[in-house]
Amino acid sequence: MAKVFTITPGLENMGAMKTGGQGSVYKGRRVGEIITAIKLLPTPIYSESVEDKNYRDFQNEVQKLKEVNKVPNPNVVKILSSGLSETGNFPFIEMEYIDGPDLEELLNTPHDRVFTIKEVIKVAEQLSNALGHCHKYDVKHGDIKSNNIKLNLNTGNYVLLDFGLAIMNDEQRRTSLRQAGAVEFMAPEQNEGEMLFQSDVYSFGVVIYELLAGRVPFPLEDKTETARNHVRLAHLESVAPDLLILRRQNLPVSWSPERRDREMQVPEWLVTMAYTCLRKKPDSRFANGMELHDFIIYHSTPLLSADKLTNPVFSKANSDVEKEQLKQQLAQQKQQIDALQKETADLKILVKNSDKPFSPQPVLKQPKQQVGVSANSFIILLLITIGLACYSVYSVFTHASNDSGITNSVTDSTAGMDTSALQQPTLTQQTTLTKQQEDFLKQRKADSLKAIQHAKLAAQRAKDSIARAGADSTDNASAPTKPDKSVQYMVVSKAYFYTTPDEATRRNVFVQPSNSAIVTAEQEQGDFVFVSFTTTKGDVSKGWLHKKDLQQLSD
Repeated sequence: MAKVFTITPGLENMGAMKTGGQGSVYKGRRVGEIITAIKLLPTPIYSESVEDKNYRDFQNEVQKLKEVNKVPNPNVVKILSSGLSETGNFPFIEMEYIDGPDLEELLNTPHDRVFTIKEVIKVAEQLSNALGHCHKYDVKHGDIKSNNIKLNLNTGNYVLLDFGLAIMNDEQRRTSLRQAGAVEFMAPEQNEGEMLFQSDVYSFGVVIYELLAGRVPFPLEDKTETARNHVRLAHLESVAPDLLILRRQNLPVSWSPERRDREMQVPEWLVTMAYTCLRKKPDSRFANGMELHDFIIYHSTPLLSADKLTNPVFSKANSDVEKEQLKQQLAQQKQQIDALQKETADLKILVKNSDKPFSPQPVLKQPKQQVGVSANSFIILLLITIGLACYSVYSVFTHASNDSGITNSVTDSTAGMDTSALQQPTLTQQTTLTKQQEDFLKQRKADSLKAIQHAKLAAQRAKDSIARAGADSTDNASAPTKPDKSVQYMVVSKAYFYTTPDEATRRNVFVQPSNSAIVTAEQEQGDFVFVSFTTTKGDVSKGWLHKKDLQQLSD
């Protein structure tokens, strides 16, 4: 292929790839067969001096691009070099060559007119990551559109290209956008040449809308100036059509009914995000790419229990749950201590009574019990048996047996047992039984005291854990109060989450106002309420919101 003209020594022009109002893109070849992409700007610079405003602005913006590339990002094209061409003194930027189709190509035949929900979320995550990376280094792209986002076939990543507008001065940018800008993707303020972080956010919203609906909100009918003005006016005044209706109309007929129904289940947060980006006033959109990316990651990642433990929004909720569990454990420990203390008191009485002479008392005849007796019943039975044995040694057993009450007691207590040994016990047998009885009671008492000690230690640990869990994050914080009954609120403005009921702890995560943005208050503290609500995925989210962003449903 013949060389049209030299860009710079060692950088060969291989022919035009794309020509537009902001300049032309050529395929370039460096020495060593390295394929690159070259952005050639249409406005020449004749003086490479800091006194030349055009050259100074070009150098300043190129320096920002170099800062962006200092930290590699898989979703931002790499800037390899920049300068002025030898022929014509045209400013140029040399970028890596991305092998793959752009989004505009992927939306046209033979591809489907819409993206799947899964692929839209992938594009949203990666494109917002690219925007956040650029905005972090104060670089506004200014020309985000479908054909400036490519799918890298080698990595599978979507990559943001073409930073041509980013290196133009305000006057050049204004002229370029008016004459040849992609008005379908331009924010309202860009009609006057103004470019903000929120302008990139607006164009991002148009791209996501296009992927979901199969067309941009305000299509350009033809390339006449009248048609361009009509689109500009629509961005300023008209409301974007319902993207879900358009999506249903543009779903491929080749898809099965089941797949079509499944692909209409677009997450509510994704639709809300697109419409938020498309708001007319810049201050009503996401502030920048970082805030936008945080919102997408927060909603696209399932909120597993492990995530909630590390997420400040849920730390207070987890603390309350843990505290309630510890209270229940403490109550169980107290019940165990009371039961053990009662049993120990009973054992002390039995030990004390075992040292006294046995005086049998008449007992009422009880109905026969099921096989198996408790430990206390066994001890009482054993004591009665020992007492009877002692009584027979002193030759009074016969006299006592004539008493009907005693006869009933012996008959019932020893039913089914061989009582011949009890009627003629020796002194040695009596002493042995008494010693075994005392050893058994002493061991039982020791075990009970040890169990009580363990229970008391466990209860103390539970009390300490509750004290730690219930400690406030600040010394002067007032304790939250729990409403008499659950109060429901409607979100009436962008409601940011707070880590604690304090203005200084506001996060970049928020709930958008909509008919379904209903939250339930669980606690109140000052101007804040701790709320819970269920997302479209069925996850229960909790956190602190400011009352100024809410309105009670009862009102």
